[in-house]
Amino acid sequence: MRTFVIAFIICAGAAAGHAQSRQTAGKPTLEQDLAAITEFNRRSLKAINDEDIATLSSLTTDDHIMIASGRAPLVGKAANDAANANVFKQFDIVETWTPVETVVDGDLAYQRGTFTVEATPRAGGNTTKTAGNFLRIYRRQPNGEWRMTRDMFNSDQPPRK
Repeated sequence: MRTFVIAFIICAGAAAGHAQSRQTAGKPTLEQDLAAITEFNRRSLKAINDEDIATLSSLTTDDHIMIASGRAPLVGKAANDAANANVFKQFDIVETWTPVETVVDGDLAYQRGTFTVEATPRAGGNTTKTAGNFLRIYRRQPNGEWRMTRDMFNSDQPPRK
């Protein structure tokens, strides 16, 4: 009986250790999360510069909200997709981002940084150059992938009078 109890304790301890290592193995490290968000940004920026609305849309949550200075928030994926389609119809866009800070806390992350945008009217005219700051919130999806759920940005230029 004593041998059975000892064997049971050893097996129970091994099983608990295996379950704990599986939980740890299933949770990404901070470095993995940061790399995944960096890759997300690469894909998102490429989609913007390639005017690829389908990919851009696939990288946002259904409840995505974009907040830009001087405008009402765009609420929902459909509203954001329509706004992006309108911009891409009117302008050739060249955009860059420089993340300054990225913080991951469980299934949410935020990123702060700077951006530049060059918008050239398709109908002809001068290219408009804008620079500013952004703040984004990302949410980890059940499959482990990150999606943008909130996007806020403002221009460094003073408001037009």
